[in-house]
Amino acid sequence: MNEALINSLRYIEQEKGIKKEVLLDALRAALLSACRKTYPKHQNIEVEIDPETADIRVSEDGKEIKSAEFGRIAAQTAKQVIMQKIREAERDTIYSEFTKKEGDLALGTIHWMDQKRIVVDLGKTEGILPAREQSPNDDYRQGENIRVYVLEVKRTDRGPEVILSRTHANFVKKLFELEVPEIRENIVDIKGVAREAGSRTKIAVVSSDLKVDCVGSCVGMRGQRVKNIVREIGGEKIDIIRWTEDSEQYIRNAMGPAELAELKLNREKKVAEIFVAEDQLSLAIGKKGQNVRLASKLTGWTLDIKSTSQKVPIGSLKGVGAKTEALLRAANITSVKDLLKTTPEALTKIDGIGPKTAEKIIRSAHEAILGGGK
Repeated sequence: MNEALINSLRYIEQEKGIKKEVLLDALRAALLSACRKTYPKHQNIEVEIDPETADIRVSEDGKEIKSAEFGRIAAQTAKQVIMQKIREAERDTIYSEFTKKEGDLALGTIHWMDQKRIVVDLGKTEGILPAREQSPNDDYRQGENIRVYVLEVKRTDRGPEVILSRTHANFVKKLFELEVPEIRENIVDIKGVAREAGSRTKIAVVSSDLKVDCVGSCVGMRGQRVKNIVREIGGEKIDIIRWTEDSEQYIRNAMGPAELAELKLNREKKVAEIFVAEDQLSLAIGKKGQNVRLASKLTGWTLDIKSTSQKVPIGSLKGVGAKTEALLRAANITSVKDLLKTTPEALTKIDGIGPKTAEKIIRSAHEAILGGGK
């Protein structure tokens, strides 16, 4: 009996989950290949392995071959096959384990980094945090602990490749699940997340219990819960939005902190025409269009932001008849917004518009805007 080989096979079967039959088949094929390469003249070689004793029998044309050389080949090949199978089993185990973690958080240590990626030690394997998945707010240092989002797990010839992220919207979602017990207990539900990593995140939440305030739960006592999350993502701003089935109200909530004057919804095309006062326009749009862009992504609606001055036709203002409207347009004053930028004195310079008419037009423009364009 080949005690050493039997013990090795039993260990691998018990510890690595590889069946003995699979190992014996792999060993048989490897031995046959090794013998044929070592002895090219002996092409009718056959290899048999007793499944109970692991004794190896090498024969040619039915006649058993016994030699010290074949014994050395068998021993060396068995060792190589066993090591290979152990590596494959470990890779399969790691792949299976991290595939289950896909879409979840993981803790690791920064092993090393360059301009293209950061390699994170995750314990049983290493993960890769590519440059595109790194937040500009983060300050990475070798040896420091890091929390990451497991984006994808790939099979490769070198073993499983674990791709990590700190910019994905779900990274923030998982941080809220970690920080807010009401979310883990399914009392508060996250309905959507829109994120521009390093700058701002909007997250929509709703409560299934009328006694539980979904926004308050996420903010926490004295804002501690959301502060912990903001600290984790390097000071990135977070807007916690109250979700509702009422599309108009949901859009209003998502467009915060801007106050909206009026909405016109095309429910079929999911397009919303939004009117805001002049002093709310820049707030509604946000820096480089970020506020409206995130609100659109969060709600799933195309949002068209306009000033209330664009909503009111100048022909509808008091003191502006057809003739006066034509005079104004000839002077490149085509909207209420244009009127708000001018003065009665400037209007009187237009032939056909007197001081009283000019004052009346300007006053009407301001009234129209203060009245929300109604």
